[in-house]
Order: sequence, then C-alpha cells, then structure tokens
Amino acid sequence: MTVLFSRSDLETLLDPRACLDALRAGFLASSGPVRPQRVRTDLPGPGTATALIPGLIEGVPAYTVKVNAKFPDATPALRGVVCLHDLRTGELLALLDSATVTAWRTGLAAALGTDALARPDADTVAVIGAGAQADLVVTGLRRLRPIRELVVTDISPERAAAFAARHGGRAVPTRAGQGVPSGVAEAGIIVTATWARTPLLHAGDVGAGAHVTSLGADEPGKAEISADLLRASRTFVDDLDLAVAMGALGNAGLGREHAAGVLADVLRGVAPGRTDPSEVTVYAPVGLPWQDLALSWAAYRAAGPARRFDFLG
Repeated sequence: MTVLFSRSDLETLLDPRACLDALRAGFLASSGPVRPQRVRTDLPGPGTATALIPGLIEGVPAYTVKVNAKFPDATPALRGVVCLHDLRTGELLALLDSATVTAWRTGLAAALGTDALARPDADTVAVIGAGAQADLVVTGLRRLRPIRELVVTDISPERAAAFAARHGGRAVPTRAGQGVPSGVAEAGIIVTATWARTPLLHAGDVGAGAHVTSLGADEPGKAEISADLLRASRTFVDDLDLAVAMGALGNAGLGREHAAGVLADVLRGVAPGRTDPSEVTVYAPVGLPWQDLALSWAAYRAAGPARRFDFLG
C-alpha cells in the first residue's frame, strides 16, 4: 500500500532532534557510487520545475524521487511530491508533501552546518528572509547551541514580526537601497533564505569571525552572497559540482577552487572547518537528494503500521 503524508501529518510525525540525528547520519554515511542529480527546467510563465534523484543513504532500504514546482509569487511558493520507494522492489511506499520535507531537511541540515562552522561562542543570530526554511534553521540551532539574541528581517514586516514572536526575537525593517538592516552585521551568525537574484551581503557587511549560511542559491541566477564575500571567506558547500553548476559559487562566477570543501568532510572530521576565530565562514548548500530520503524515511518509520491510515489501495 502507498501511504499519503500531508503537511499536517508530517508536522505531527517529525521531531526536530530525531531529524537532526538522521541528517547527521546521512552526512557521515558513505556517498556511494551514484551521483546526486538535480534536473531543472523553466516553465512557460513565472515557474520552474525541478526533480531530485535518487535519494540514497547507505543502510536505508528505500530511495526517493522528488518533483517540485517553484512559483515565487504564489502561496505556497513550492509545490510537489516526494516519492518514497522500496529499494529492493521499487514499490511506492509513500507520497509526501515536498514543501514540508524540503523545509525540514533544508533548514535542519543548515542548522548542522551552521553549528559546525560558526564560532562555538556565537550566540547572536540574524535572519534575512522569514520563511519556512529559516524557521527550521532557528528551530534546529536552538537544539544545538544557545541563542541569546535573534534579529529577523523580511520584505514583509508582518512575516518578520510573526517569525520573531515565534522564536523570541525582534524584527527590524528592510529598506530598499539602504544596505544591511541594523543588527544584522553585528550578529555572529547570519542566515539568508530568500529568492534574491542580486547579492544581499557583501564582504563589508559581515564582521570578523562571523558565520553566514545562505540557502537561497539553489538554481541558476539566484544569489544572496557576493563574489567578494565568498572569496574573503572560508566557504563550504554540500556538493562541489552542483555549487558550481547552479549554486552560490557558480552564480557568483566562481569555481571549485573557491570552496574550502564540503560539509560532510567537516562533520566526518577529515577536513578542517573554521581554522581561526577571526575568519569568516560560509555554508552555501544547494540541497541533496539523500536529505529528502532522511526526512521521508524518518516520517515513514515514525508513522508505524497502526498510523498509516491514508493510503492508495
């Protein structure tokens, strides 16, 4: 039988701590011989379609195929489905709401990267873009380190205020053409999660010793961080080829040589992350198919046979 998981189902089943553990295990697992693929195409009109295949993690007897449609001006902006298949037979085990899976896996994986690369004493966080992914970054970070102060800004003041209220922070206004809002440049950790196609942060906007996590550059043309900031920073990505093809590096006109490495190697302890308290670090992931599997498998297991009540015969 094929189980259906809606957004409300997933938000009931998923536990941030368990998801952090599943994602960490995925980063530590062997990548195997199958390369991740992100296939993207423009659609007539304002949208794009993307497929992520295959989601694989060593030791998990399933794989995922995800299909997303992105329409930035729609609500929600992301629509699609994650298909969870039995690895041995190909049986379709579950269909999951991709917007929820994507927000959870992106935000919580970013929380792991942020915690690994930020200074251990960094406890001030600034968020640019108060959407679902940033919400999960802060949710995950609070389970990994204390946050003393949180500043939030967004092109929608109402959205920023609601985000700040949920997480015990304060909202600050974004004003076009006036640079980085007050409180952002001073933060020890800066998280950007926007649809920006021109850089929001430049080298002069970030203080010594700060860490920046950028989630917005996940397809060609999107850019939140300028080339000068990436060059001046110790920059990590989740996949070098994808970061150049459609991520922060390539979208800023940079190549593989401008990356210090991939986050998986830092978490495995085979590559150094931050090497000096005063250096600026950056984590700029594109998002990998195995992360969809980590969250989908966690939900499928959490549901258990007794709770898998929504199904296709």
